[in-house]
Amino acid sequence: MSSIKKVSAKLFDGRDIHYFDDAGSTHPNTRKPDLRDPAERPQLAELRQDPLNGEWIAVAAHRHTRAFLPPSNQCPLCPTTADNLSEIPDNFDVAVFENKNPAFGDLPVGVSVPNLSTSSKIALGETRPAVGRCEVVVFSPEHEGSLGQMPVARVLTVLEALADRTDELQRLPGVKQVFPFENRGQEIGVTLHHPHGQIYSYPYVTPRTQKLLQMASSNPSLFDEIVSFEKNSERVLIETDSFLAYVPFAARWPMEAHLLPKRHVANHTELSFDERTELASVYSSLLQAFETVYETPSPYIAAWHQAPLTEGAKNLRLQLQITSPRRAADKLKYLAGSESAMGAFIADIPAETIAAQLRQALS
Repeated sequence: MSSIKKVSAKLFDGRDIHYFDDAGSTHPNTRKPDLRDPAERPQLAELRQDPLNGEWIAVAAHRHTRAFLPPSNQCPLCPTTADNLSEIPDNFDVAVFENKNPAFGDLPVGVSVPNLSTSSKIALGETRPAVGRCEVVVFSPEHEGSLGQMPVARVLTVLEALADRTDELQRLPGVKQVFPFENRGQEIGVTLHHPHGQIYSYPYVTPRTQKLLQMASSNPSLFDEIVSFEKNSERVLIETDSFLAYVPFAARWPMEAHLLPKRHVANHTELSFDERTELASVYSSLLQAFETVYETPSPYIAAWHQAPLTEGAKNLRLQLQITSPRRAADKLKYLAGSESAMGAFIADIPAETIAAQLRQALS
């Protein structure tokens, strides 16, 4: 059983905040209130449909004014002080709160859940409300550092938070898919240096997952076959009782690692506590490898793919994909014409070379 404690509260504009305390933490069962003046909840963005492929585009103009790399004494993710009334009113180990500038927001009272399937064509110029939820996951009260540098016990607290939030967010009206992720490094485009991740709860099944659904529908044993294939390859990074981490045969990025549970698990909520404890150690090691391949930490995106809430998703499995555009100590891979315009990747480095690089970092 987990001894990680959760405490929930409200922010000045009615947004939710949740504190997840490490096992053995001495934080109190109640937290200080938000001292900022009351205000309205963030505005709801709108969805527009691309008529060429049916995909939905969220238009959230209010995000344009969000904080951009503020100095540490003005960081919105540090615990509140007298000089900095931040987004987090009290001290914490891990904190999760609704984004102040969300791409997707709660369904307004009196508004019905929109039909946002890709087969649901709408007239040119029509819009739909961008319902759902965006949350920020703050890994530490410390402004500097990274998740990979933190104790495995803290990584476990983060994973417990992801499971808790996935369970709740999947129950929100209109939510079809819950996606936890971390953008790490200014080269990736982060706007805050403080170690953190995010959770997007989409009102539709994302284009990437739509393709995965098509593949899994024609082969229900797809993930078992991938585990069997990759575990016997030279691309294995870490293998434990419950998980396999590897560089995929058709790796797109100069640095790329995938992780799969060996048994069928649709999302974070279906992991046992023992599995989650095991996963915390593996995840920590993978993140450390991305930090130590070169003399300086590499930028990355750590993406947790979870099965969507839709028919045909029963064969999809929880998977982690960590990717970095760094192709040398002083070079980045940019998505230019073929990748950006056509979605056709040209890999710079063979998967076997990537695996050897990451294994050396792991050792």
